[in-house]
Amino acid sequence: MFRIPGVPGKDLCDNHLGSSRRDILRVGGAGIMGLTLNNILRGQAMANTSPNAGRAGWGKAKHVLMIYLQGGPSHLDLWDPKENVPDKVRSAFKTIPTKVPGKHFTEILPQLAKVNDKFTMINSMSYTPNGLFNHTAAIYQIMTGYTTDKVSPSGQLEPPNAKDFPNFGSNIIRLKPPQEPMLPFVQLPRPLQESNVVGKGGGAGFLGKAYDPYTLFPDGDDLDMGKMDRIKIDDLQLRPDLFSVRLERRAKLRDAINDQMPVIEAATKDMSLDSYYNQALNLISSGRARDAFALDREPAKLRDRYGRNTFGQSCLLARRLLEAGTRVVEVIWPKVANSDNHSWDHHVGLTERMKGKSGPMLDQGLSALFEDLDASGLLDETLVVALGEFGRSPEKGVSTSGNGNSADGRDHWPYCYTAVIGGAGIKRGYVHGKSDKTGSAPTEDAVHPMELLATIYHSVGIDPETIVYNHLNQPRELVKAKPVTKLFA
Repeated sequence: MFRIPGVPGKDLCDNHLGSSRRDILRVGGAGIMGLTLNNILRGQAMANTSPNAGRAGWGKAKHVLMIYLQGGPSHLDLWDPKENVPDKVRSAFKTIPTKVPGKHFTEILPQLAKVNDKFTMINSMSYTPNGLFNHTAAIYQIMTGYTTDKVSPSGQLEPPNAKDFPNFGSNIIRLKPPQEPMLPFVQLPRPLQESNVVGKGGGAGFLGKAYDPYTLFPDGDDLDMGKMDRIKIDDLQLRPDLFSVRLERRAKLRDAINDQMPVIEAATKDMSLDSYYNQALNLISSGRARDAFALDREPAKLRDRYGRNTFGQSCLLARRLLEAGTRVVEVIWPKVANSDNHSWDHHVGLTERMKGKSGPMLDQGLSALFEDLDASGLLDETLVVALGEFGRSPEKGVSTSGNGNSADGRDHWPYCYTAVIGGAGIKRGYVHGKSDKTGSAPTEDAVHPMELLATIYHSVGIDPETIVYNHLNQPRELVKAKPVTKLFA
């Protein structure tokens, strides 16, 4: 547990208070970076002894960026449109050519069509759901690598709890602690959610709260597209369950840190603290963790390119966090899974909502992100994954999950959908797998979400079958799947 050196019960700014070596070592052992010696050694040993070491893509990614399109976007109306099919299957949108010869998107994605030579399309994502076709169960699967049978008749899971399997980001920062003095794992701009189940699959679960992500959820509802403009440098607040209550009481984190710097520097001046402890201290003293959130330092033209909306600005902020050294960033689509407006859960009004709301936001933000990362060279060391929890039914107006669907709506469809993956040695301009003539099922190279998750672990140099111990001290693999190494160049 982190604590500012001083006497218990005193104010943080009482700079006359002394500190001991024990106080400093407590700071050095703070859990926010996952910096425990046994974890560092375990991660290093795993990288050296894994049977996957040396295979294509192993350890190429220094960072992981998950663009999570919660709600389940329609693959047929975005990046896998079908021709010569019945009207109930055919998208209402025209198809357009892309930079990849022979590959077409719909007219909803004109900007992504210009940059799809920078990433791979997986048109054969597929799985058979465990239980009902609900969002929360599917989200939990892709985020943790495990399914659960605790599904109620309404399709909802129980709320998050300490027995849950960890989010993949928590596993990564535990086994591969970042080397930069930076927040290791950040989620924004809203939590994973279906109805009243909030955050399921998003936390560290049985690893403990020390490995939870830092959550940046600005005030304002999902329709407030200007919420990212209200992020200030001083908004970086450290979680009360990781830091002392005394620190959490401070209204301005930057001022608290600056006031304490003379005490920390004086206390450590004559101590031989190794680099391991110094890294944890640097997280607090470095301005990196605060400055990364200053979106107003970006050129107005670039901010416009990403889109002046919650999703676009979240993608830009993600790039800033990656540059500053954050290991894992999860950008969660800024609309609750089962809802209207720009949600991807298009049971009704698909054509109007995709054309005027969700489609343009995705196209502008994700295309700008790939262009920006590639131009800076950051794409070479960052694995970018964009997908939802499932696709949408090939036939419009039918029920596959018990939901009602209009003639212009599609229901949940986990049997075939599309994911985007790029960077960190992933092939460019490649299409992996193929769906059948109606987008109902893969005809070749099917990829299960757990295999995609195994590929993420492989990319950062972690064996997907590495053993972790749950709350009952039972051994469990990170994920029971093999990486899809054909995705790598």
